[in-house]
This record gives sequence, C-alpha cells and structure tokens, in this order.
Amino acid sequence: MPVKVSVIIPVYNPGIYIEDCITSLQRQSLPPEEYEVIFVDDGSTDATPARLDALAAEDPRMKVIHQENSGWSGKPRNVGIAASRGEFVMFVDNDDYLGDEALERMYDYGVANGADVVVGKMAGKGRGVPVELFRRNHPRATVENAPLIDSLTPHKMIRRAFLDRTGLRFPEGRRRLEDHVFIAEAYLRAENVSVVSDYVCYYHIRRDDSSNAGFERFDPAGYFKNLREALDVVERYTEPGPVRDRLFRRWLRVEMVERLRARRFLNLPDDYRKELFGEIHEVVVERFGPGVAEGLQPTQQVVAALTAADRYDDVVSFAEWEAGIAPKAAPAHVEWRDGSLSIGFTAEYTSGGEPMTFPADAEAAPLNDTPKDVTEAVEWVAAETAARFGQATADLLLRERSSAAQYFQPVEFTRETVPVGDGEVRLVLRATATVDPAGLPGDGVWDAVVRVKLGGWTKECRLGPAPRATRPTPDVGLVGDRPVLPYWTEPHGNLSLQFGARGKRLGLGGVQPMDVTVSGDRFRAPLPLHVEGDSEVRLRFVSSSRILDASGTLSPAPDGRGAVLEAAMPAKDLSRDTWRVALCLTPGADRPRFTGLPFALRAADGQVLVVPVPGPGVALRLARRARRVVGTARRKVVSRIRIGGQ
Repeated sequence: MPVKVSVIIPVYNPGIYIEDCITSLQRQSLPPEEYEVIFVDDGSTDATPARLDALAAEDPRMKVIHQENSGWSGKPRNVGIAASRGEFVMFVDNDDYLGDEALERMYDYGVANGADVVVGKMAGKGRGVPVELFRRNHPRATVENAPLIDSLTPHKMIRRAFLDRTGLRFPEGRRRLEDHVFIAEAYLRAENVSVVSDYVCYYHIRRDDSSNAGFERFDPAGYFKNLREALDVVERYTEPGPVRDRLFRRWLRVEMVERLRARRFLNLPDDYRKELFGEIHEVVVERFGPGVAEGLQPTQQVVAALTAADRYDDVVSFAEWEAGIAPKAAPAHVEWRDGSLSIGFTAEYTSGGEPMTFPADAEAAPLNDTPKDVTEAVEWVAAETAARFGQATADLLLRERSSAAQYFQPVEFTRETVPVGDGEVRLVLRATATVDPAGLPGDGVWDAVVRVKLGGWTKECRLGPAPRATRPTPDVGLVGDRPVLPYWTEPHGNLSLQFGARGKRLGLGGVQPMDVTVSGDRFRAPLPLHVEGDSEVRLRFVSSSRILDASGTLSPAPDGRGAVLEAAMPAKDLSRDTWRVALCLTPGADRPRFTGLPFALRAADGQVLVVPVPGPGVALRLARRARRVVGTARRKVVSRIRIGGQ
C-alpha cells in the first residue's frame, strides 16, 4: 500500500525528551502501513543513536539515518525529504509530539482540499504558538485571507510533489530562521494551504532544561542577517504594495518590535540590549517603508518610530511604562443555562494595578512624526486607544492544563465607557461566553483565560480573582455522561473547569438524611447537580455481607435548583443490615466509578429507614467484612466506594 505520510525528524542529543515524540508517533490513528517515520540523527553524542537503532529494529515504520553533525536542522530535514516515500512529508522536532489523530486528520484534510501545505492546530507548553490562525478551520487559506504568516515554524505537512516541482528545500548550515525562509516560500508558491483548527495536531514543548535550540541567546548580527533572507523571499514572490507590507509587518512586529517592549526588553543585560537594538535599527531603516509600520497597533508604532529614529533611551523608558500594564478580568456570573455554562465577565487594562483611564473626547490621528519624548508617546497611545475602542474585543479561551491545548468559546460582548471625572473614562468590555462542554475533548482540568485586544495591546489573563464572599458557585453539571465541575482555584480564586469530576469534588456531602424520602421500594434524594433532562445512573448498595446494584434516574428539580435522584431499592434483598449507598454518574463508562452518598439505608421490621452514614470505624469494619464475603474479584470496587465516599 502506498505510504501517505513520511514524518521527518531531525535529531541531536534529545536525551529523554525524544520518548514522548516516539510514543506519539507509534500511537497514530493512521494505519501503520500508511506512514513511515524517518529519524535523521545529526551526529548525536548521547545515547540517542543506539536508542533509535533499537527502535528501528523492532518497529518497521521507523527508519534511522546517521550523519555527521551539520550544525542545524536544515540539512537533516533535506536528507529526510530525499529518503521519504510518502505522498506528504510532515516535519516534527525531536522534543515535540503529535496528537494521536494528527497524521490522519491533516492528510485527509489536505487531500480533500487539494492542499500543498497543511497547517495543524498547535498547543504550546511553555512556548508561544499562533492563536488567531486557529479560530476556525480554513480549507483554502492564503497570506491575504488568513494570518498564515503568524505560523513560520516548520511543523507542517507538505505535499512531496510540490517540493519536487518547486525544488524547495531548507537552507543548510548553522544558521537561524531557516524555517522562516522555507515556510514563507511554501506559503507564497503553494496552490492551496489548508488549516486544521478543530483538533490539536502538534504539541510544541519547552524542555525543562530550556535547551531547545530556539531558547539559546542568539548573536544579533547573525540573526538579523538570516532574517533578511526571509524578507528576500517575500520580495521575490510579491509585488510592492499592501500585501508585501502586511507580510513584512510580521517580522517587524514579532522579531523586532516585540523584542524591544516591556519586561522582555528590560530583563536583558544592558550591553546585549544595546547590541540588539542597534541591529534592529539597521534592518528597520534599510528594509521597511512607511506602509509597514502604519498597520501596527499604536504601542507598536511608537516603538517602531523610536527605533527608526535611533532613540535607544526613549525605547527603554517606553518599555518601563508598558511593563506596568496588564489586563484584568472580573467574573460576573457563572451558571448553567440550557445545557451550557454561561460565564459573564468584565475586562479592562490596568496600569500599576489601577484601572487605566483615557481621554473621553479622543479622536484618531496618524503618527506622522516621531514623538518628541515618551510623555508625548504615551499621550498619543492613550488617545488612539480611546479612539479605536470600537475595535476592542474580548475572548474567552479554555486551556487544558496538562497539554496547553486551547479553544475559543463563543462570546458576546459590549463596549462601555465609564466616566471617572476630569474628562477621563475607563474602557470596559462586558462579555458573556457560552461553554458547551460536549465540544471539549477528554477529561481533565481546563483553565478559563480571557484574551483582551484593546488599542496597542493583546494580552491574556486568568478569569479572576473572585472574592470568596461573592463568587458564584454553580453545581456540578452532568453533560452527556460527563460530570463538569466549575470551581475557583486556591489561593488565587481563578475560574477552572474539571471534566470527569468524581468523589468529593462532586459536592454531594451536603445532602442531609432528613431530605431523603422512602416510599415503598423507592427512595428519592435531592442532589446538588445540574441536569438538563432525565439521566440514567447506577446505584450500588454495600452492606457487611453483600453488594447489590440497581438503576436510577436523575431529573431536574421542580424548583429549578439541583436535581432529584429516584431509584428502586432491591427491597426484597435488603436484610436486617445497614447499607451504604454509592452513585455512578457514568454508567456507560469502561470503568464505572462510584461515589458514596452521605446517607445509609437500614432494613428492619419490614421497612427501610434513612440513617446517617456509619462513622469511620464502623464503615471500615463493614468494608473489611464485605471484602471477605465478596472475594478478591470485587475488592477494588468496595475500597473505591469507601475511599471516594463523602
């Protein structure tokens, strides 16, 4: 069968960090015969060569090429291209890893849309990744209709015939930004580029030892010499005008201006800072016309103008002012509505911890001249921010804590100017996000992150803190067959969601035995859970000698607060004993988990009474007796009920 995808991985002394990469490649959903993995060992001096040889000997998908060290990743990738047999090639770094369905999803999407280049959604663990590019799927993306230029790392899937037709290969040798040169040309020469945004395909990892190649401090002169080569590619394949200016703006913004802003700039040693500024000044003056900086945000325009004017001290002073600016997002409500979680919040920027204020009657004015000093620069930024308030946006993202995968949630917002006196106003965004838990993959913890775009800043912050006395505390919601717990972190009071919550996290400990009613062979108990409709659950009754199972139903409470659990008791089988009751909210799970409820049932004299749960000593004796009776096969179940109970 033809090989669909060849995965090419340049390798140099990754140590243990290559193991996650290997594991993710072996877990791919694409059939084994439809992809190959080519490791190109670039002269590693650790135990990696032997590790890869052993891997290739046991797994026919894996191939290893050994070569002398070439200095950087360009040559190993080119060697991998030459050795590849796939219809597409996929470039992966040896300390990153793929989502389990990455190759299959990217290949299928690329074939369906006739793409020469396929860009898969990225998640960054300790590393920055594009955000705006992955708001939605783009079947036919270009540098004009999508922010493709934001993603210039090599971690793409590219049609092999396209590479051969164009002769496109990576620059070789010890150099920086070889991926910028390669990917920029690929975007500009491809017949089509497709972007997969509904599944995290690529996990970009910052190593614990921070020894990824991209985190090493670079030589400014060599770095910006290599950057000019990427600009040369843009000039070769575009005409002067708005498109070229927009592409150039990416390098001005990301590789230059952003390096000269706030704490990122201030934290550098002074001598290195001056050298970096000097090299950036030369590129700005040499390569960028006025149309490039005009499209930047106000703060970025100021830094670009001061840099072009060679005013190093003012760039430092402006960075000191910007270092105190941060977004703040305050929660308003968190509640279940129609099966989704509605999250209300306000967002604005602060300076020195206090809300920023802006002129109430500001009008937009272009930055025609370089500000005479930092005070004038700050005043212009404030006026432009207020004048552009109609363009301000607020987004809510949910970011998975373990993987850093993040997803935009639907948001509706309004913009509000709040007078504060002396002709000043605060600029406040009031937003409501709607979170559909069914649209988020897997169990785990997801942190609520607010992204605020206002004036010259696009920054993120956690949603919170919420004061303990006034914070909204919604119940656990049962969505489909997944319990979802909205909660506030300690000690910071930020909003997070736990998918697959169980045990004490379900919050069932407050149910009082007096609220539980028994009628005939049925009992009814109010529970602090949110359900949209009737949901089937499982119950387990545990005594000192037996374990009995039954089914039950969770229904919305008539008063709209919480849920009601109704179930038939196995009354004929209940002996004169005390029975602990455990609840499983996910009866269809492969490994159902039970949570103990804070009441027990006692059968006596032909009736069933609701009683408090026996104390710890009694419960422990009951569990031990039950284990002896039911045997080894069910020991874990009984133990789990006891440990997970309330």
